[in-house]
Amino acid sequence: MNIIDRKYHLFDAKEKTAGRIATEIAIILRGKNKVSFAPHIDAGDLVVVINSDLMQFAGEKDDKKTYYRYSGYPGGITATKLKDQMEKDSRKVVRDAVYGMLPKNKLRDKMMTRLFIYKDDKHDKKIEITH
Repeated sequence: MNIIDRKYHLFDAKEKTAGRIATEIAIILRGKNKVSFAPHIDAGDLVVVINSDLMQFAGEKDDKKTYYRYSGYPGGITATKLKDQMEKDSRKVVRDAVYGMLPKNKLRDKMMTRLFIYKDDKHDKKIEITH
């Protein structure tokens, strides 16, 4: 049995666009940056994201992008603007962006457990690699 060597990667979201940082995070979580990458093996690293409150967005996404939730009942759809979601909880914006960029299979939920997002620059993880 192979032992997977996992390292912590630190991403600072300060003044970076959401899509660009989410693609880099998805690559690390998936393990595509390693020589031993295989799509059926969950061998990705752990990712710590700091300063999610200071993340920026391209264009007019603050006002135009909308997140929808549906309860399953008639009239049960709820819409939230990106600007409102950033004020409420900016970590969910990063989590949703990364979640959408990971492969839609059984490994996605396991990969998401290795993503740690913090609103400011204080974290409790032992960081080895910084991006």
